[in-house]
Amino acid sequence: MASKATSIKLFSFSTPQMRAFHLTWMAFFVCFFAWFACAPLMPVIKGEFGLTPGQIANINIAAVAVTILVRLIVGPLCDHFGPRKAYTGLLLLGSIPVIGVAFAQSYESFLFFRLAIGAAGASFVITQYHTSVMFAPKVVGTANAAAAGWGNAGGGVAQAAMPLLMTAMVMLGVSEGFGWRAALIVPGVLMIVMAFVYYRYTQDCPQGNFSELRAAGITIEGGKKGGWDSFKLAASNYRVWLLFITYGACFGIEIFIHNIAAIYYVDHFQLTLAQAGMAAGSFGLLALFARALGGWVSDKFAAGGNLNNRVTLLFVLMLGEGAGLLMFAHAGNAMLAVAAMLFFGLFTHMACGATYAVVPFIDKRALGGVAGIIGAGGNVGAVAAGFLMKGTGDVQRTLSILGVLVAISALCALAARFSSATVQETAVATA
Repeated sequence: MASKATSIKLFSFSTPQMRAFHLTWMAFFVCFFAWFACAPLMPVIKGEFGLTPGQIANINIAAVAVTILVRLIVGPLCDHFGPRKAYTGLLLLGSIPVIGVAFAQSYESFLFFRLAIGAAGASFVITQYHTSVMFAPKVVGTANAAAAGWGNAGGGVAQAAMPLLMTAMVMLGVSEGFGWRAALIVPGVLMIVMAFVYYRYTQDCPQGNFSELRAAGITIEGGKKGGWDSFKLAASNYRVWLLFITYGACFGIEIFIHNIAAIYYVDHFQLTLAQAGMAAGSFGLLALFARALGGWVSDKFAAGGNLNNRVTLLFVLMLGEGAGLLMFAHAGNAMLAVAAMLFFGLFTHMACGATYAVVPFIDKRALGGVAGIIGAGGNVGAVAAGFLMKGTGDVQRTLSILGVLVAISALCALAARFSSATVQETAVATA
């Protein structure tokens, strides 16, 4: 019977494990591209709808708020239905508001579609679930982080590509108002195409699909229980909630920066839309290697058999992220701001990867519930940051406060240390 992969053969599509690895990051890339496609076009959309700063803040909060709920739901759904069906359903349903936002005629309708698009952000949980059930402990941190990191890069590509796509539409002779709408249809169509590819070419775990395995009476790791049982089991583990906080402080910050970076560079440093898109896009493109680096370093730190080295690394990375945020907040010009953003972005993405290098070891009986709750923590952090900015009314002050809060939250990583018995058990399994 097929088992979890003990190595990552990047150029192979021949095994179920590597097909899942490649298609899950591709699906995640498409979802993230769609999720953040509106953000770099906000300076244009702001003008068309006459949006106030308060309305823009509401849109940014809406973009990440619904993801909290969907991430909590989709993890247990993976346990119940399997990641293949869960991802296919999310891609198809998520494409509806992505295409719908192109037809918004008012602030209210735009806000509604922006809220619904947030469901695409739950794709992260399915990505981490699928790679966790496909790869063995010695490489699962790298597999999780690489798949998530390459998928996350979709947000960075959207920042750079959407203004260029809109410009191309305008050059074809359409108005700017029609151009941004036509550009936003593209990611919706990509989600529909990806849904069919994912369903056709992946399977739930190395042994096959959950429904077929259960029918044959075979026990499935990570999918033994589904739905509410998985959620309750995960919610009863205090480490889940500690990592819920740390993930809010790293991935939550990442989402927040994606939503505010372009308009911040335009308003604060007077960059053009294209320049701001490129600057903001560089932050997202760090995910191409930085998140994978976090998972890889976590695997290497734990190679000696000490699982707690993973949480110590996470603590250090989050301290670096907090320091970098403070540097970004006080940058005096655009060049220094970009440099500081790349510095703290490196630590942010690595911390995200290091967090999900810990996730597979928390409770294998409820992998979907664990991945879902911790994933939702990222969006809670983003929503909290959005409300903080709305309350302060000032981006720089918000970033300064967030830098301090991130550094404090790093202590949660240390508090999530594992018992000596769990460390020993994992060392034996990894050997």
